[in-house]
Amino acid sequence: MNEQTHVGDEHGHGELGDAEYAEFMELAAQEGFDAEDVEGALGEAGHGPLPVLAVVGRPNVGKSTLVNRILGRREAVVEDRPGVTRDRVTYEAEWAGRRFKVVDTGGWEQDVLGIDASVAAQAEFAIEAADAVVFVVDATVGATDTDEAVVRLLRKAGKPVVLCANKVDGPSGEADAAMLWSLGLGEPHPVSALHGRGTGDLLDEVLKVLPEAPPQTFGGGIGGPRRVALIGRPNVGKSSLLNKVAGEDRVVVDQLAGTTRDPVDELIELGGKTWKFVDTAGIRRRVHLTEGADYYASLRTAAALEKAEVAVVLIDVSEPVSVQDTRIITMAVDAGRALVIAYNKWDTLDEERRYYLEREIETDLGQVKWAPRVNVSARTGRHMEKLVPAIETALAGWETRVPTGRLNAFLGELVAAHPHPIRGGKQPRILFGTQAGTRPPRFVLFASGFLEAGYRRFIERRLREEFGFEGTPIHISVRVREKRGRKK
Repeated sequence: MNEQTHVGDEHGHGELGDAEYAEFMELAAQEGFDAEDVEGALGEAGHGPLPVLAVVGRPNVGKSTLVNRILGRREAVVEDRPGVTRDRVTYEAEWAGRRFKVVDTGGWEQDVLGIDASVAAQAEFAIEAADAVVFVVDATVGATDTDEAVVRLLRKAGKPVVLCANKVDGPSGEADAAMLWSLGLGEPHPVSALHGRGTGDLLDEVLKVLPEAPPQTFGGGIGGPRRVALIGRPNVGKSSLLNKVAGEDRVVVDQLAGTTRDPVDELIELGGKTWKFVDTAGIRRRVHLTEGADYYASLRTAAALEKAEVAVVLIDVSEPVSVQDTRIITMAVDAGRALVIAYNKWDTLDEERRYYLEREIETDLGQVKWAPRVNVSARTGRHMEKLVPAIETALAGWETRVPTGRLNAFLGELVAAHPHPIRGGKQPRILFGTQAGTRPPRFVLFASGFLEAGYRRFIERRLREEFGFEGTPIHISVRVREKRGRKK
């Protein structure tokens, strides 16, 4: 949560108004920060996520090798066998002074549902989350039926596509690359991801199709329904909850865990408002350990979370809080979504189980004490009326903004009362700060030295005590003046 955040464009005011921005820049100059450094910090923290580039293709065409080449370092796992990458992995990259995210996806494999279904599930996720796509084809093999199936999905999605003809190690392979014009995706760009040949030209083309500032995907526009993702491990009662709030059976419910494969979007009237609920497939223990349909269901769950504004995490109170539960909550927090925790099957609790549950919540879910809690029963409808107020509370916290003047008065009092511990003979000090963004709240603190993680967690706790922020993660990034000083 409290990490150096890297989101947004290079320069900008975040969400500061012109007058507040001018006052803030004057304060920064007095403390020895130049305009470029401050604008960079505000731009990084103040805007939506970086543009996303998905690298897609069938197994063993060299996607992870290409990702490593784009990053300029060995990050993605590479082996000379298909199917090594199973999890969706996101990295931050830079080319020609522009930053963007690269998503390395697993290759498309045949499974019990057949090739078309598996290709669709993986491709829809990768494309849906991306602003542009690099489609990697093995030029030495040529276009296969699987490649053709992917092309149809890419056309349907309408996202910009750059065609990468990989494994072209020399002039002799240029003819193989030219054959890929037949895919109908425009010019194939011959590349050797292994040796680096042609990757610069490929990235130049990528920058042409990636947006400078990504569109904000949250919400449904002014007055549109807020998006709520129901997430949780299999058979925790997500579909039952959706049916209960909808007042009818809209989703298949079965004792067999994992009945839901695809996210189901439903417009539902609740608490006098229309909400868009997304019922998602249950998340298994680890995505890369699951097979076939469950693997793709997990990816689609992640995609639904990325589209949502608030995540309602369901936890089955009849069973101990598990690693799966905490992992799912972490997914929602890492995605920067507002968070509500709904403890389902509350009607099944006896006194002994309730005693142990409260202790499990205290120890295993202590890191999200700020999330609104609702004790519900999807079966009986118990406390369903409390769900909407909890969601509204979380969304309000998610969109809360603290004026810069008020924040700096708070920081001044905090530093005076609780200074940072002395380390190595030095005592770093927070000089000033601002809230550069919301949804979730993002703060930039300018300091005289490095702030330890424990002190940043302390700052977050005090921010919550002072300003609320109930139901939302908080991102805190720190800019250190010393770094600028060493360059002089």
